[in-house]
Amino acid sequence: MIVSRVILKNWRNFKSVDVELGDRVFLVGANASGKSNFLDVFRFIRDIAKPGGGLQKAIADRGGVSKLRCLAARRYPDIEIGIHLSEPPVSWEYAIGIQQESRGNRQTLLTYERVSKDGVPILNRPDEDDKKDPVRLTQTHLEQINTNQRFREIPKFLESILYLHLVPQLLRHPEAFSGPVVPGDPFGRNFLERVAQTSPQARRSRLKKIESAMRLAVPQLKELKDVQDEVGFTHLEAVYTHWRSKGAKQREDQFSDGTLRLIGLLWSLLEGNSSLLLEEPELSLNSGIVRELPALIYRIQRQKKRQVFLSTHSADLLSDPGIGAEQVLLLTPTKEGGTTVEVASTIQGVRELLEGGLSIADVTLPRTRPPKLDQLSQLSLFE
Repeated sequence: MIVSRVILKNWRNFKSVDVELGDRVFLVGANASGKSNFLDVFRFIRDIAKPGGGLQKAIADRGGVSKLRCLAARRYPDIEIGIHLSEPPVSWEYAIGIQQESRGNRQTLLTYERVSKDGVPILNRPDEDDKKDPVRLTQTHLEQINTNQRFREIPKFLESILYLHLVPQLLRHPEAFSGPVVPGDPFGRNFLERVAQTSPQARRSRLKKIESAMRLAVPQLKELKDVQDEVGFTHLEAVYTHWRSKGAKQREDQFSDGTLRLIGLLWSLLEGNSSLLLEEPELSLNSGIVRELPALIYRIQRQKKRQVFLSTHSADLLSDPGIGAEQVLLLTPTKEGGTTVEVASTIQGVRELLEGGLSIADVTLPRTRPPKLDQLSQLSLFE
């Protein structure tokens, strides 16, 4: 199943969005244009659907409705999210509207919740029971197993959405970062536990595949495996070719940022069949590796039949000739403080330049350049 369309109103940067999506989606835009916020739409509805989540927690984890409403929304109070899910021959539509109580406990309330299967409505809230008991509108039917029987395929799909943006410092020194782990551990603080909790057969298979890739991408790397220390804690250990016959061993706290990022990326690609959200996978990686990522992702995703969303600033990554304009979403900030989202293939100027032989990188990245950026080098910071 894939998300084939997303419709947003007043969500973070986006006053209004309605775009169709394919198996691969590349998000391209300037800093602070909303790439992370666009990806967070899918994390948000996942957090509603997953066990232990729900609407109120998903909102609270993000600081409340006021932090989610678009600055360009002005007086329109509602946030609206709609997704179309496709798994031929079946299609689903799920949509919610939410707002905050104007007084009292200031809880988040549903203004509507709708579900359709193959174009036929099967849920339309508020219903008569909601009108008799408005407290029901503090929860979605999506999050309740006793009310989502008719469309349980939707929450099952949503709760499996995967996001991992591995931060090397968190993985190397988790003890240095106090406080609770962010729900879902999106930044990889407990990545090694994630590896350890995978079944031995699946763990060995994934690490063997990752090792094969790492031997090509990381000079002198010969072997990658998981090992346990004297107290039973799992570590990653790499063997590098060395003047000694047995080579030199390193554990994850000695790996470079790029090595850790690449391991995390490859693990995510091999982990499950659910939709995968990747933020700037090019970070810390050699440009030669970055140029190979789109083709690598495509091959893995074809085998596992999964959808991949990927945000990037990288010309190396976008130079891949296999990336079509219909796979690229161009995010453009507006004067009112919001951001527009357009499929690159729908923009006439983009199509004309591509027909002239330019790459997606050549055509889209100049459109993300801030108009006054040339003045940055002339800025006197120490006067």
